[in-house]
Amino acid sequence: QVQLEEFGGGLVQAGDSLRLSCALSGRTFSTYAMGWFRQAPEKEREFVAAISWSGSHRFYEDSVKDRFTIYRDNAKNTVYLQMNSLKPEDTAVYYCAAKYQPTPIATTVLSVSDNYDYWGRGIQVTVSS
Repeated sequence: QVQLEEFGGGLVQAGDSLRLSCALSGRTFSTYAMGWFRQAPEKEREFVAAISWSGSHRFYEDSVKDRFTIYRDNAKNTVYLQMNSLKPEDTAVYYCAAKYQPTPIATTVLSVSDNYDYWGRGIQVTVSS
C-alpha cells in the first residue's frame, strides 16, 4: 500500500520560516520524482516545486524560487520543502506528490499535477500578516 504523508504545517507570521516534510512508504522512494503543490481557498491547485529522483534537478514556481528550497533524503524516504520569508499569499493546503521516474524526465512534466502517480492528503500552512 502506497502512502504519502505530509508533516510540518501550521500557523506562522509573515517573514517566518517553516519546513514541510513528506514521507513515502510502500514504494522505492529513490525511483520517484517528488513534487509539492498547493491550493488556496477558491483557487486551483498550483505547482510549487519538484525534484528529480536523484535530487540533481530541482525547479520552482517563479513566486517561490528565491524563498523555498526542495530537497530529499533517499535514505529516509523523505522529501522536504524549506519555506523562508513566508507571505500571507503562501497560505494554502500543501500537497506532496510522487511520480515514478525510471528514466530521465523533462522537468516541465513535473509541474503538471496530472502527471503524478500518488498524492498525500495535504497539510495546512497559514501565514498571518
